[in-house]
Amino acid sequence: MLDRRSFVSSGAAAFALGLLGRPALAQNAKALQLSQPRPFSWDALVADAQALAGRPYAQENRLPKDVLERIDYDAHGKIRFDTDYALFKDGPGAFPVTFFHLGRFFQVPVHMHVLENAGGDIFAREIVYDSAYFDMPADSPARQLPDGAGFAGFRFQESRLGDQAKLDWRKNDWVAFLGASYFRAIGELYQYGLSARGIALDVALPDRPEEFPNFTRFWFEPPKDDTTVVVYALLEGPSVTGAFRFVMQRKAAVVMDIEQRLFLRRDVGRLGLVPLTSMYWYSETLGARGIDWRPEVHDSDGLALWTGGGERIWRPLNNPAVTRASQFNDRAPKGFGLLQRDRAFDHYQDGVMYDKRPSLWVEPLGDWGEGSVQLIEIPTDDEIHDNIVAFWVPAAPAAKGSSYNLRYRLYWQADEPFPGPLARCVATRIGRGGQPGQPRPQGVRKFMVEFIGGTLKDIPFGVKPEAVLSASSGSFSYVFTEAVPNGVPGHWRAQFDFTPAPGNNEPVDMRLYLRNGGVTLTETWLYQLQPG
Repeated sequence: MLDRRSFVSSGAAAFALGLLGRPALAQNAKALQLSQPRPFSWDALVADAQALAGRPYAQENRLPKDVLERIDYDAHGKIRFDTDYALFKDGPGAFPVTFFHLGRFFQVPVHMHVLENAGGDIFAREIVYDSAYFDMPADSPARQLPDGAGFAGFRFQESRLGDQAKLDWRKNDWVAFLGASYFRAIGELYQYGLSARGIALDVALPDRPEEFPNFTRFWFEPPKDDTTVVVYALLEGPSVTGAFRFVMQRKAAVVMDIEQRLFLRRDVGRLGLVPLTSMYWYSETLGARGIDWRPEVHDSDGLALWTGGGERIWRPLNNPAVTRASQFNDRAPKGFGLLQRDRAFDHYQDGVMYDKRPSLWVEPLGDWGEGSVQLIEIPTDDEIHDNIVAFWVPAAPAAKGSSYNLRYRLYWQADEPFPGPLARCVATRIGRGGQPGQPRPQGVRKFMVEFIGGTLKDIPFGVKPEAVLSASSGSFSYVFTEAVPNGVPGHWRAQFDFTPAPGNNEPVDMRLYLRNGGVTLTETWLYQLQPG
């Protein structure tokens, strides 16, 4: 199970540099210390990543572990960054950069660099860590780390050009990179939620542990406008190296164009590209069942797929009793994402604003070829763990020496960016099967699957759409559709009972959509019913 990375409550570090090309801004008493310049280019970064893949993995000399261990959750929370040190605090661009401090839970040093243009040539200068950048107690163990130790991660603050009364950039950020290759952004509803990663290796394989490569170096390009930032990164791990370029836009939502070049040092059993990581404890599907007072608890409630063949699919998430992996084969997918479709506060009743958590959609740029979107669902009994992972897995084996050149766009927003004309699934409810007033048959489940919008709004009065059902085993009964009696146009539900096949102890994959006169009206609902 994956530990959740909290970017919102962690103590943040902030730095200031002003105009590029100056060693440390002599006119600013609080100035970042920079190393001597070295040449930099994207092509050189890719070449370095490829060269590293040809050599055995070697971690940087570790910092004093006893010191890092003493920077525990409480000690880390007392370390505050002096935002007068923020990179780009006075420009160029609108978004200052602040930095996270190392500690018990973030022990791998990450080196930060700022780029500068000198006569048409690009140079990189490292931002040298100094404890003076941080406000911390006099007895904080962090004071024992050496200069140049590095940082844990960084974040872009909100616009310094904005309305300070409404959104103070010193207190609000919109994207953060922290821990391994994790990063996340807020959507247009101003909340953090699920995360993305640079790569996922061997997730949920029985014969090998999951590997967590690290972004070990970042380079910040001087912004050229007030909406876009560009960051480069080097990824390193025992099985992989990689070069990344992030072009990130902060408008109503957050959109990232990402290019990555990956090189495998050794064979990988499950190569997860463009991984998305979220939390799902329970939803309306089965409810809390008395384990918690809240009706629902999740950062995402389903996996959405837009296949290369054009089919729209919705797969509600599960919290299974054992780890499950689902595979959706495809060629040249149009997109996929982990979405938070349920936006009603009353469905959560929680001040942490699950109703405002962003959805995250992946748009492939270019032809990704043959492969599959894979969904990993890990059991959890609490909301503190990320237990959902979705990613793209190429069809060809991930063998030592393989390389991957991938381009894609991430949309962090309230909904998927390319909604189709079909009605979408908004709820899946499961209870005991059978009919009122009669004995409930053992093992039979009743399903109520709700769809709303799209062409369902055009159904003539008196016409009922047909429910088209199939399953990998078992049988259906009492199948019918009806308009949800709430007066909302185009809000329909399909009801059916499902009886498992005798002796079946495997998950059952179900498929459902609504049609009328041979015309498909809804996206395809997929569900994996767990045994028992």
